[in-house]
Amino acid sequence: MRIAVMGAGAVGCYFGGMLARAGHEVVLIGRPAHVQAIEADGLRLQTRGFDERVRVGASTHVGAVEGASLVLFCVKSTDTEAAAQAMRPHLGADTLLLSLQNGADNAERLRTLLPQPVRAAVVYVATEMAGPGHVLHHGRGELLVEPGRGGDDWAEAFRAAGVPVAISDDVRQALWVKLILNCAYNALSAISQQPYGLLVAGAGVTDVMHLIVRECVAVAAAEGVELPADIDASVLALAGSMPGQRSSTAQDLARGKSTEIDHLNGYVVRRGRQHAIATPVNQTLVTLVHLLESGRGAG
Repeated sequence: MRIAVMGAGAVGCYFGGMLARAGHEVVLIGRPAHVQAIEADGLRLQTRGFDERVRVGASTHVGAVEGASLVLFCVKSTDTEAAAQAMRPHLGADTLLLSLQNGADNAERLRTLLPQPVRAAVVYVATEMAGPGHVLHHGRGELLVEPGRGGDDWAEAFRAAGVPVAISDDVRQALWVKLILNCAYNALSAISQQPYGLLVAGAGVTDVMHLIVRECVAVAAAEGVELPADIDASVLALAGSMPGQRSSTAQDLARGKSTEIDHLNGYVVRRGRQHAIATPVNQTLVTLVHLLESGRGAG
């Protein structure tokens, strides 16, 4: 397969690297520092099972998506529209796009801009960029993808490359479950700059998480999304499964970058407003993260 990764950060580099390692033709489209490092020495893919340099294409130019049968769309939610418009002239009519992004509505937004088949994917992976061209994988690495146009032949290639894929009708529910996990952890991890294990040990933190989740569940119900009954337990269990993980929002703030907070807690706030549901805890977290962004010059 010829595969392009649009927005090759930690998630895109991990999945792109796994596919390239299995022999597929992959091009990573990302920032100059990463591209230069990958061109010079390959992509360092460091996992619990192996630590290898993977030879993979890399480019800073969006035109590198040309000729790809599959695009892994991994840009930040804030950049969805701009990246889609930039890609559009270079996409084939039948190119399949998988949205591997945080947030619940990116695939819908892409479908309004692109005629190609677009499918939402829920990503379950703990990974970070440990340096230019260096992916550090902490655990998991599977995808849950909605059915739709474009066929599913690609899924077997992913599985053969060590990336478990399931095609499911429950992706909307799964996107909301992941959104709620992100709402519970991302901002608090960012504000405190603590990993999940230390975070939940803080006085009063799990009580705040319960309030965040309660607001999210109310908005989800108004949106017609039926959530698992054990959502609170799932939220608390995440810290046990990833105690050393800092949220992507925390990593962004630490690097002076803008965050995706408007598409996490901010999304819940906006949808709550549409349904006349108050979301004061989520609103507070959005405000605090924006204050930290502006204080670090990333607003």
